[in-house]
This record gives sequence, structure tokens and C-alpha cells, in this order.
Amino acid sequence: MKIKDIMKKDFISVKEDDLIEKVLDIMRESKVNSLPVVDSSGLLTGIVVKADIFRFMIQPGHYDSCPVDWVMSKKVLTVSPETGIKEAARKILDNHIIAMPVMDNDKLVGMISIEELLSYYIENDNS
Repeated sequence: MKIKDIMKKDFISVKEDDLIEKVLDIMRESKVNSLPVVDSSGLLTGIVVKADIFRFMIQPGHYDSCPVDWVMSKKVLTVSPETGIKEAARKILDNHIIAMPVMDNDKLVGMISIEELLSYYIENDNS
């Protein structure tokens, strides 16, 4: 099986200048812990993770009215739709991350997170 078989295709992305408050609302409503960040052309520029937002906000002078660009990770690990599920799981584990954008060439086509990987392994457990 490939990532394309289990990735979240109905993902939400946010813009670099969206306020952290808005991003947290989207995460809460969508029940996700990470979101891809895109520029005005829709190109991937980063990923924002709820834990990083909380770490940012506990520092004096950092508020939820700051743009997500201030807290997002700009070095983003990605996978392609053709990546094997085990390979993607290993990449997430080895890099201590919770999610990765799925890219088909330069186009953002999905998201894969720990949740999708765990669901796959639970559903396909033969023990």
C-alpha cells in the first residue's frame, strides 16, 4: 500500500499571514494537530503544529494575534503519494514529527499524520 491510499485528501491549509488565533480555531474545529501553510499562490511554505504554537505563546510578548509565519516550521519533510506506508511511518518516527504534507511534484495533494498511520496499522493488524 502507498500513502495515496490512506492520506487525508480533504485537508485544510492556512496562509502565512493568518493569525495564530484563527489557525488554532481551524485546528480545534477540524480536530487536527497540524496544518500545511501555503503562500498566496498555494505553494507549500511550511507546516504549523499545535504544540509549537503553545510553546510560542507561553513566551512573554508572544500572542495569538501574531501571524502563523512566526511559529511555523519552514523546513518541511514531505512524502509523495507513491511513498510506501512503512517508509512514511519510519520518516515520521525518525524525525520526531507528527505529520507530513504529501506532494505530487510541487503540488500539495494531501496530509499524512500519525493518526492515519495508526488507523492503518490497527485496521490491518493480523495478530
